[in-house]
Amino acid sequence: MLDELRQAAARQRRARSLKALRLGARQLLSQRGEMNGLAIARGLVERLDQLDGDELGDFFDHLARDLDPDPAAVLRCAEAYAAAPSPDTLAALVAAAEPPRQELLRRLNRAPGGTAAILRLRRALLKALPAHAEWLSLEADLLHLLSSWFNPGFLQMKRVDWNSPAQLLEKLIVHEAVHTIDGWDDLRRRLQPDRRLFAFFHPQLPDEPLIFVEVALLPEMPAAIEPLIDKASTPLPPERLRVAAFYSISNCEPGLRGVSLGNFLIKSVAEQLQRELPRVKTFCTLSPIPGFASWLLAGPDFAALPRLRKGLAEALPLALQRLKQAAGGDLSALQGVVLHDKLAPEAGAALEQLCAAFLVHRSATPQGDPVARFHLDNGARLERLNLRGNLATKGLRQSFGMMVNYLYDLDKIESSHSRFRAGEVVRSRAVAALL
Repeated sequence: MLDELRQAAARQRRARSLKALRLGARQLLSQRGEMNGLAIARGLVERLDQLDGDELGDFFDHLARDLDPDPAAVLRCAEAYAAAPSPDTLAALVAAAEPPRQELLRRLNRAPGGTAAILRLRRALLKALPAHAEWLSLEADLLHLLSSWFNPGFLQMKRVDWNSPAQLLEKLIVHEAVHTIDGWDDLRRRLQPDRRLFAFFHPQLPDEPLIFVEVALLPEMPAAIEPLIDKASTPLPPERLRVAAFYSISNCEPGLRGVSLGNFLIKSVAEQLQRELPRVKTFCTLSPIPGFASWLLAGPDFAALPRLRKGLAEALPLALQRLKQAAGGDLSALQGVVLHDKLAPEAGAALEQLCAAFLVHRSATPQGDPVARFHLDNGARLERLNLRGNLATKGLRQSFGMMVNYLYDLDKIESSHSRFRAGEVVRSRAVAALL
């Protein structure tokens, strides 16, 4: 009986909360006075932050169902435009087809704290979306708006150093997603003179890094990650620095998933370093290959790889056989460091060839490695594969210890990007020789 009363009270509370939100949303959409609109938006933002999971679900239902475009109005405007195409009939069609929830979100965004509230809203939506296909149109609208509001033209790129606020430095430790920062000593080393860390910030969220990239300044292109993140290493003198290696990029805001920021950040950082450090001529990455081990362990159909020449189609099964023999018949043994310590050269060559085939022939497909697709679509060139590049647990599990260098030739980025979009992975002669 008591449980039933509690459930009834919870339902009543949810109904009251949703009613208040719907009323506020209707008032905000109908409000023409800017100051009154800001007051209503501020109240709505405060209410949104108080919603629990079920109440948020009710609000998402309202946004997705009740604030859709009017199909009859869209049809009338479409017919009018088809009968007499003109700027006026097109404008009327565009206005009719836009969901009212987009305007609601725009008005919410004007309130203090509105941008952060909408990001929190999308975080919750993305988490629940797999079980609610009926919210896909709402997700499309949020992604559309956030892509506009977080256009790189509106963002501020800043270098973060040891003198940056402690609160910001703590966030870097928390959000590092590729190579864990092992406390303050580790972070301090990553901010020494031969290292750089840059982040994008939004004017409405000045203390919140949206995404950041870590760069190592080196004499030559790196082949392994351990020396780059060794907190006991000694900083190199400026006169020896010739290469800028991007070795980690981390997104800090889950609410911006799908909003393209990383590609602009890397290009912006490369251009700034080129101006700041004229001796640095080479811009590259040292990147993980997170999809490689799972692909090979699943027993790939090599013949199904696109653009595969006949000779390679015959060579890859033989390379896989050599690798299995070296692993004692169990490829998963390559996910342990012991086997790598005694891997014969011919087995290492087989691993390199299989990895090259994975990156060259699969990256341009939707099933390609996500890190490879990011850099190659960004206009980088597949430059070099590195055996034993990452022998940490994560690196062995994801890619059998392999890492890859992508080269950013700033004069050829657009050409390489276009070729990748056409299905071709631009690669160096060294990589091509493996195939």
